[in-house]
Amino acid sequence: MLSPAVRAGEGSVLERISAAVEPFDSQQIESVRELTARTVQSEESYQGGSFRVLARKEFIKRYRCSVCHGKKPVLVQDGALFTHSDIKLNHGRAGASLVCVECHHAEDRDFLADSQGKKIDFDHSYKLCGKCHFRQKRDWLGGAHGKRVAYWAGERVVRNCTSCHNPHSPAFPQKMPATYSLPLDEE
Repeated sequence: MLSPAVRAGEGSVLERISAAVEPFDSQQIESVRELTARTVQSEESYQGGSFRVLARKEFIKRYRCSVCHGKKPVLVQDGALFTHSDIKLNHGRAGASLVCVECHHAEDRDFLADSQGKKIDFDHSYKLCGKCHFRQKRDWLGGAHGKRVAYWAGERVVRNCTSCHNPHSPAFPQKMPATYSLPLDEE
């Protein structure tokens, strides 16, 4: 119970501090909304510690690659044309696009691989992307590149590189502004 002096804004400083009520106490969140997307624990950390990344494999149309890319011989003529004709490879330097095995593991197609042949799970594709795009990876780890999915006040959950970028043609097409603005020096 507050004394009349404290209610009137009088009384000692200690009495007023101990009587103070947190201004947003009634707005505390009791539980965090459950994230519906599947996530994986990141194999990287950032200044705030560990975080989670949206899973990737469930969105790959033809995953498990080993169903076709195994030890059995391919008997279909032009099999790649039928199965991968939708892939337009435009990744790498102009005139020197990457080839499949520069990112996909040569023997175990259910994995990606770095230049030393180390297997990288598709859900952790940021590890492969960061080998060449190290500045973007640094920014992504710090939260300046990419997008946070949920939990602004809780555990950090972010998009994987391939959530936004097509890994075979990652650059976004250039587009003109929706409206035209006159240059600042013209009236």
